[in-house]
Amino acid sequence: MNLIRNFCIIAHIDHGKSTLADRLLERTGTITEREMQNQVLDDMDLERERGITIKSHAIRMKYTSRDNQQYAFNLIDTPGHVDFAYEVSRALKACEGAILVVDASQGVEAQTISNLYQAIDQGLEIIPVLNKIDLPGAEPEIIAQQIIDLIGCKREDILAVSGKTGEGVEDLLEEIITKVPPPIGNPDAPLRALIFDSVFNTYRGSVVYVRILDGTLKKGEKIRFIAADRTYDADEIGYLGMKNEHRISISAVEVGYIIGSVKTLEDTKVGDTVTSVANPTKEPIPGFKIVKPMVFSGLYPTNSEDFENLRAALEKLQLNDASLQFTPETSVALGFGFRAGFLGMLHMEIIQERLDREFDMDIITTVPNVEYEVIREDGVRIIVDNPSDMPPVGKIESIFEPYIRAQIIAPAEYIGPIMRLCQERRGLFKNTTYLDTSRVDITYELPMAEIVFDFYDKLKSNTRGYASLDYEFIGIREGHMVRLDILLNGEPVDALSSIVHRDKAYEWGKRLCAKLKELIPRQMYEVIIQAAIGTKVISRDTIRALRKDVLAKCYGGDISRKRKLLEKQKEGKKRMKQVGSVEIPQEAFLAVLSMDNS
Repeated sequence: MNLIRNFCIIAHIDHGKSTLADRLLERTGTITEREMQNQVLDDMDLERERGITIKSHAIRMKYTSRDNQQYAFNLIDTPGHVDFAYEVSRALKACEGAILVVDASQGVEAQTISNLYQAIDQGLEIIPVLNKIDLPGAEPEIIAQQIIDLIGCKREDILAVSGKTGEGVEDLLEEIITKVPPPIGNPDAPLRALIFDSVFNTYRGSVVYVRILDGTLKKGEKIRFIAADRTYDADEIGYLGMKNEHRISISAVEVGYIIGSVKTLEDTKVGDTVTSVANPTKEPIPGFKIVKPMVFSGLYPTNSEDFENLRAALEKLQLNDASLQFTPETSVALGFGFRAGFLGMLHMEIIQERLDREFDMDIITTVPNVEYEVIREDGVRIIVDNPSDMPPVGKIESIFEPYIRAQIIAPAEYIGPIMRLCQERRGLFKNTTYLDTSRVDITYELPMAEIVFDFYDKLKSNTRGYASLDYEFIGIREGHMVRLDILLNGEPVDALSSIVHRDKAYEWGKRLCAKLKELIPRQMYEVIIQAAIGTKVISRDTIRALRKDVLAKCYGGDISRKRKLLEKQKEGKKRMKQVGSVEIPQEAFLAVLSMDNS
């Protein structure tokens, strides 16, 4: 046990976690020069292109120290984005130490602080590291002072490293041995293992990544997943290398994998406890929770014949991503599709991108919504994540909406634009802390519905890209929400409905009607666009009809002849309007998403 070190890398997005992991793998000889590629642990093309980690990755490395002692290092490379915060918390639970990576040019940012606090809560030993010291814009002394102010360490405790060139990596490996405590566990106690990740293999089923806290797991042993209440045989167990290393048994404090013909990721929930059927533990590992989606959106195939293909694509994605949830739904305007739940906007974007790339699916996405809790007049409490499920205005007693606490870190000169943006989004100011003379940490409480849309883009553009955002869910509060319907010639278009705050409904409806007027092509008859709350119309626009000049053949003559021709045309238009339906182009459904760009 004294020769094992379990640690992870935590940082803000794009501060160089995965690149540093590459250098650690190279230096420990876990990977050969021929196998080497950038972000080697990120196995999705999407992760490499965007330079982000979407899933946790674990790997075992062997390192011979300067005093010629061989150690086993278990590294977990965690995602940095707030959408995957629960995954990060479980990965931290599997470690004793954390390397806190801070970009020497960008400094301490919001998710740096968020992930650091999680690590401190779990009681991890923190190793502060200044990365990207080779960059021309690096300011190691200024950024080092930010780290000292944040965690209260000494200047000499902060290691200077370059993930790109490999400078300082040797010192970091030695520091891991010195600083990270060896894990503690009892190999003879009943088996207790924490699931910190799982991936789906087409041929083998779910491969479960575990950290064994107590006990010993033997190959072929009957095991039970406590929260899922499922029993399987541990057909194959071993360590996590670039290629899995099979073992007969894995003991307390070690990190490894289990394959047991598990058909679905649903049974292998992150945070669950694995125990032995023969000698079960009485106490499951605390902290397990079922990940709940926060953002909901409708996914519809552009070609209605692709409905079954979309179902198959979503089912395959769900095998690799258990946090994706979906149920079938129908829309009068868009036909058959699915209501999907996501962890956040980045998660939603990634799923859309994967549907397009991996399954060649052409889809329309409706406006993202959050989950509201509605108390009807009869006292029944219902959950609404789709505007079309919202009861009529007169039958609602109260509506509760989710709130988040947002932490925004930015240069002090941008305080004004940030506060203005948060006030516009119904934010409640909490406090401002100056991290140093030039950087400020602003805390706001905001409705989740106001940030799922374009809040992050607006924040970035208002601060020239310098601001960073982190948020956490803090509960539900009562809000004056209404369902805003869009009607075309008196017929509601359910796919364009949205749930908005009453104070913003008029402005939103007016702008949406104007946008649709631009996007819907002119018909042979007049098209009336209306925005309504219940039966009350709050905004209206009219698309004028395409007209043929029926008077062109009248050279002078009696006015009654002209009137007769115009009346005849009017009757024809009226008949057309009764039987015709307005063709809504795809851009119109995306109009809501680009409203603020108009």
